[in-house]
Parts: sequence; structure tokens; C-alpha cells
Amino acid sequence: MSDTIDKVKSKQGIMDKIQNFFTMGYSTKEDLRELDKKLRDNYNDDFKAMRHRWEEIYLSALKAKQPNTDDYKKIIQVMDRVAEKINRADYGYAGLMNRQGSIKEDALAKVFDCDKAFSDNIQILQESIQQLYSLVEAENWNETPQKVSAIKLSLIDIESKWDGREKEFRPMEI
Repeated sequence: MSDTIDKVKSKQGIMDKIQNFFTMGYSTKEDLRELDKKLRDNYNDDFKAMRHRWEEIYLSALKAKQPNTDDYKKIIQVMDRVAEKINRADYGYAGLMNRQGSIKEDALAKVFDCDKAFSDNIQILQESIQQLYSLVEAENWNETPQKVSAIKLSLIDIESKWDGREKEFRPMEI
């Protein structure tokens, strides 16, 4: 059993343990799904805050008549897309007669751990956007193109990693 499952089970009450016994771990699966949903909601809130900050950066770049403001707009589009993917991500439900099979506790814990790993990437992205915001506030436009490119690559990296998350639920098996 994974460390995540052990932590979840240690926080469960007697009714959850009884339910787990009769339903083959359903209560633990529900707790893991809820934890993952809360985590993804927090990530979505982080992306909303970053988007708001990025809009301020974009407007400042437009006012300063900076070249390549299309990159700023593309980042907004990618940020919106990633935030929606996080918000609407599959979180492990499978019907009783689902052809892809039911989702086990270990797979849910693995996905939760995978989602938790994104916090470092999102933290780095937030710091990068804050650094760029400081540069824009100081009207230091010489360093901004490199920072914008780095932020764009970081966002695309986060998106590609998030897209690989589905494999954690249902790996391709023959």
C-alpha cells in the first residue's frame, strides 16, 4: 500500500472503516477523490490569480508599445487552457460495468501523488510571473522578452505533463 493510502486510512473514522469492509474500499477511494478535487481546485485558483497578474503585465506591455505582444496573448490562451484541463480533469470514477475496469485505490493514490507533484511547477511559474511583473513595474523592458519566452515554455511543459496524467488512471494494457 502507498503512503498516501495509509495517511487517508489513518484519518478515517469507524464508519468509514466499516464501509470500507463491506464495499471493498469505497470510502477510501471517495476520500482520495475528494482530496484530489480539492488539490485541483487550489491549482485552478492559482491559475486564476496568475492570469489576473498576467493581464496586468499584458496591458502594461501594450501601453508601453512593446513588440511581440502576441506572445503575451498566447500565454493567456495557454494559461486558460491549462486551467480548464486542471479544473475538468478526470478524477477516478468508473461505473460498475465499465469496460475500462474499475479504478483501484493504488491508482487513485498514484494520481493524487502525481497531481501533488505539480505544486512545485506551479510555484515556479508563479514566481516567474511575479519576477516579470516586477520588471514591468520598473519598466525594464530589456529583460522581459526572455522571461516571457521562459514562462511560455514552462506553461507548455506543465500542460504536456498534465496531459500525461490520464495514463496514471488507465495505462494502456493489452
